Amino acid sequence: MLRPRLPDVPTLPTTTVTPQQTQAPAFFAGRTVAPYVGVGIGAVAAVVVVGIVLTALLAAVAVSAMSVAVAAVVLRSLLSSANKR
Repeated sequence: MLRPRLPDVPTLPTTTVTPQQTQAPAFFAGRTVAPYVGVGIGAVAAVVVVGIVLTALLAAVAVSAMSVAVAAVVLRSLLSSANKR
């Protein structure tokens, strides 16, 4: 009773027309490259920032390791000289 009914689909003609193209399509100058350049610049900036952060973290770990190594050498020297006395 209240069932929706789909409209009748009109039939399309069976003959097809193929357009003849004799020359190459011209470049459409309406599109700008600016949005793509903006995305590329943003991606490059993100990679550079991530690289700088990772390099800073690596340098911090290296400095910390060196300071721990120096402290270990100093403590070892102090303990060995205390045992000899």
